[in-house]
Amino acid sequence: MSPQKKHFRPRIATVWLAGCSGCHMSFLDLDEWLFDLAEIADVVFSPIADVKEYPENVDAVLVEGAVANEDNLELIRKVRARTKILVAFGDCAVTGNVTALRNPLGGPEVFLERAYVQEADTQPGIPRDHSVVPELLPRVLPLHQVVKVDAYLRGCPPSPAAIRDLLLSALGGEKEKE
Repeated sequence: MSPQKKHFRPRIATVWLAGCSGCHMSFLDLDEWLFDLAEIADVVFSPIADVKEYPENVDAVLVEGAVANEDNLELIRKVRARTKILVAFGDCAVTGNVTALRNPLGGPEVFLERAYVQEADTQPGIPRDHSVVPELLPRVLPLHQVVKVDAYLRGCPPSPAAIRDLLLSALGGEKEKE
C-alpha cells in the first residue's frame, strides 16, 4: 500500500507597507474571481482580514508599498523570512514611486518639520511618540533594496487581470483568457 498524498492548499498573503492602498483596491476589484481564488488557496494574511501576526510558511505574498519607517522594515524582514515567493506589488513596492517623493526633501526631520509644523493648522509640533508616527528611515526604499524580491507586478495600481494572472502563475495554474 502506497502512502497517501496529502492535499496541499497554497497559502497566500498580501501586505500593505507605505503606500496608498490602491493596489489592494485593485485586488478587491477581482470581484467574483476572489471566490475562485478561495477554492484553490488560503489567504492567511491581509489588511482586509483580521489577522494580527504574519504567519509562518506562506507560499506567496503580494507586498504593496515602499519601506518608509522602522515598522515597515521590521515587517518586510519578517515577511521575507516566512515566505517562499515575495512579489513587489505595484509601483511603490517596485520603485518607491509616490511614497519616495519625500526623499528629495532631505532627511526625516525636514519632512516632519514641513508636515507637522510648517503646514499645521492647529497645535504645530512633531510627534515624538513612535506609537503615533513610527520612526522614519533616512530614505524611502523600494522592496528590492531591503529584501530579495522574486517577482515584480508593475502598475499604479496593477490591473485586476494582471493580479489574477500573476496569482494563477504563482499557484501553478494557467493564465486566463480575457
